[in-house]
Amino acid sequence: MLTVEKIGGTSMSQFQDVLQNIITGKRAPEQMYNRIFVVSAYNNVTNWLLEHKKTGEPGVYSKFLNSEDYPKALDELCGKLIQINESLVNIGLNLNEANQFITNRINQAKAMLESLRKVLASGYVNAKDIHLAAREILASIGEAHSAWNSVNIIQNNSINALFIDLCGFDDNEALTIDQRITKAFSGIDFSEVICVATGYTKGTEGIMRAFDRGYSEVTFSKIAVDVEADEAVIHKEYHLSSADPNIVGVENCVPVGLTNYIIADQLADIGMEAIHPKAAKPLELAGINIRIKNTFEPEHEGTLISKDYKSPDTRVEIVSGSKQMIAVEVHDPLMVNEVGYDARIMSYFQKYNISYVLKSTNANSITMVIWENQNAEKLIEELKQVFYQVNAVPVAMVCAMGSNISGPGFLYRATKALYENNINIECYGQSLMQVNLQFVIRREHYEAAIKALNGALCQNP
Repeated sequence: MLTVEKIGGTSMSQFQDVLQNIITGKRAPEQMYNRIFVVSAYNNVTNWLLEHKKTGEPGVYSKFLNSEDYPKALDELCGKLIQINESLVNIGLNLNEANQFITNRINQAKAMLESLRKVLASGYVNAKDIHLAAREILASIGEAHSAWNSVNIIQNNSINALFIDLCGFDDNEALTIDQRITKAFSGIDFSEVICVATGYTKGTEGIMRAFDRGYSEVTFSKIAVDVEADEAVIHKEYHLSSADPNIVGVENCVPVGLTNYIIADQLADIGMEAIHPKAAKPLELAGINIRIKNTFEPEHEGTLISKDYKSPDTRVEIVSGSKQMIAVEVHDPLMVNEVGYDARIMSYFQKYNISYVLKSTNANSITMVIWENQNAEKLIEELKQVFYQVNAVPVAMVCAMGSNISGPGFLYRATKALYENNINIECYGQSLMQVNLQFVIRREHYEAAIKALNGALCQNP
């Protein structure tokens, strides 16, 4: 069976466990191959290169944008990457070769960025396009570093491995992402070698233009479809569980086990990505199942996400949510029976490239729950200038999701659990598909709500 397997950044930073639990494990020599690994950068490396994904703390990219000393910032970054190399010597990394590779790659990046800077200074080009190109170049460094190191370590542990560099630093071919992947994997006998590919892929369309920080999962997805993999596996530092163990406790949650792509989409919509939705769709259409596994529990089968799965019994599979949301309510006495009123509101959402997570209406008000960010603040300010009355309230959202929750009683049990914990429901949503109960609550009640719903719906199905 041919599998394509993605290893996340946190797992990559504990590569000794990856080597023992995933790559070698208890496999016989003949079971070692027919696997393609797609690796993320080591933990925090992409944050250093671009900006911190959660806090927004600037990285090397901001130095380039602001015409600051980005070569010095890259040299400092190189020092950090060499420190990572030093930590891997004990499991087989050839330090001199590894340091030479990453130093050379960073020098190549410097030369490319300098060329971009000169073109930008000419004033003849669109600055946005140059900035995006710089972002692509910088992003690729982290995955090249981790993929090269992985192959070197695997080879030095007497396993045949091949470095698949999709970053395109050493060629000037104008290939699309799909074309580059097809070319890179053509003619390889997967039964004789483990392939380790960079999570970044260079393409004429620019992988970050479309997917930004989700690019490694897109590469993973496209490779799996291209080689017609039997299964796509994602290795994380945790199981896809019934609830966040950091909130409810490890003893109060279990791996989901089985679910479907619809639930994976629900998770992505609230920021808990089992897989990026734009990466999941090609796999779903190709009929390739996704398996989410815990790097540190290799014997566990994990959770299988498939297209057609529906739980034979009615049950909530996952309770999750987010505290980083805002409920925006537009109220207007003239809204009653006015056709297209919400279309007017949506035109401003489109202007600021904002999608809502929940929408609830009555006769003269429309409430939309959106992510809290800088664009949201700009949107709200303009809505207040245009519409009769606009209220914006910081909120949290908790969701109870499952492939089969259409039976009677789930809404009652959920609301009862929240009521018994003195948690008021500010807003609520559920579609006809009945796979997701969405509750908008005050932020200070978030953790208590997760515990209440997990206890009522997952521990006592």
